[in-house]
Amino acid sequence: MLENLSQRLAKVVKTIRGEARLTESNTQEMLREIRLALLEADVALSVVRDFIAKVKERAMGQEVMASLTPGQALVGVVHDALVELMGGKGDAAKLNLATQPPAVILLAGLQGAGKTTTAGKLAKWLAEQHKKKVLTVSCDVYRPAAIEQLRLVSEQVGADYFASLPSEKPEVIAQNALHWARTHFHDVLIVDTAGRLGIDEAMMAEISALSQQLKPIETLFVVDAMQGQDAVNTAKAFGEALALTGVILTKLDGDSRGGAALSVKAITGRPIKFVGVSEKPDGLQAFDAERMSNRMLGMGDIVALVEQARAAIDEDSAKALADKLKSGARFDLEDYLGQLMQMRKMGGLSTLLDKLPAAMQAAAGKTDMNKAERELKRTQGIIHAMTALERAKPELIKASRKRRIAAGAGVQVQEVNRMLAQFEQMQAMMKKMQKGGMGKLMRSLGGMAGMGKGMPGGMGGGFPMPPSAGLGKRGRSG
Repeated sequence: MLENLSQRLAKVVKTIRGEARLTESNTQEMLREIRLALLEADVALSVVRDFIAKVKERAMGQEVMASLTPGQALVGVVHDALVELMGGKGDAAKLNLATQPPAVILLAGLQGAGKTTTAGKLAKWLAEQHKKKVLTVSCDVYRPAAIEQLRLVSEQVGADYFASLPSEKPEVIAQNALHWARTHFHDVLIVDTAGRLGIDEAMMAEISALSQQLKPIETLFVVDAMQGQDAVNTAKAFGEALALTGVILTKLDGDSRGGAALSVKAITGRPIKFVGVSEKPDGLQAFDAERMSNRMLGMGDIVALVEQARAAIDEDSAKALADKLKSGARFDLEDYLGQLMQMRKMGGLSTLLDKLPAAMQAAAGKTDMNKAERELKRTQGIIHAMTALERAKPELIKASRKRRIAAGAGVQVQEVNRMLAQFEQMQAMMKKMQKGGMGKLMRSLGGMAGMGKGMPGGMGGGFPMPPSAGLGKRGRSG
């Protein structure tokens, strides 16, 4: 996500050394690099001009603290300017639900932007974060699969769904859904509207009529972040036809440029309220300008990583494992399987890596994340092919058992050997934790080859990496 912009901005820090203060002459080259980075990211030209002027004005004559280089000081100025550009410091965009229930949220946007999927994600977010009872309805009577898609998405996230038919008129569907939401005590009604391949008068007239009829408290424009400046222009057109209250940027995980994220607030005057970061039901995040600025400057988003871990990790299972280890019992293959499943619940290795600071991403850069993801699945399959006794007592797994497990998992015996070798490595780490506490464990981790060549051997209290991901010698050779 945003890697091109992040890489260009990271180079800026290295372009100036040893100066006592930031001046026009020693910041000229850095400002040029920033301008090029933003233009390459498909940020609107007017936004780039204003941004560079603001950074230049703030940087001129700024004293550099003894602990900072001028390059680092300028990055601080750029960081603050990025935060302002995207929404403001410490002011994460919030939904306004302060109205007589049901609060109506109207989703607008072009076809293919991800409105229907976003409706389901938003319903899940409202239920989990705000304990709201949510009803969804589709007013898209033009796309054959739209109504059925919303029904399936709503069922997947556990939201209530109001059935509609392609033969009905959108305004009739909307009115019936609103009545149902009121009489069945729903807190929020999410209305998915029809999209088109382009902006046309009929589309705008229909959605304007729906808006006047429903009087939504939130009208959110859903736009594909990968469209770059085109996304911003489309958002501006919708903003002229509707009383937009905010923007949802979808597919941000596939956007290497970041132009839409940087331009949309400045051009439309409407805040980014959410970003879509994966296709999964929980792949919607409330937008925070400061955290997004951190990512763009290669600082990572550790807050998002912690939130992701908190949401994915089963606290009861984690406590049970901690109690087990505390009692002196061995870490077995059943525990190992549980750790693998927790990691996959967090969205996989590439999702975790994206939120780490640039230095840590660079350290893991030689790791083939796609291959590592496949290895995680394969390891899970190998353990599933074992009996309960074998999981509890891995020492029983000798040649004949290995052949049976390999056949059951559809892999070679060598892969079973590699998986068992890596498990032994993790088991040894857990044993050190039992005997010497976390301090001793971290000291042992510091000596592992994997700390320099790839991701750490244990993340989030013992998340393992597959053998191919660049762990120590035993993990690679089996």
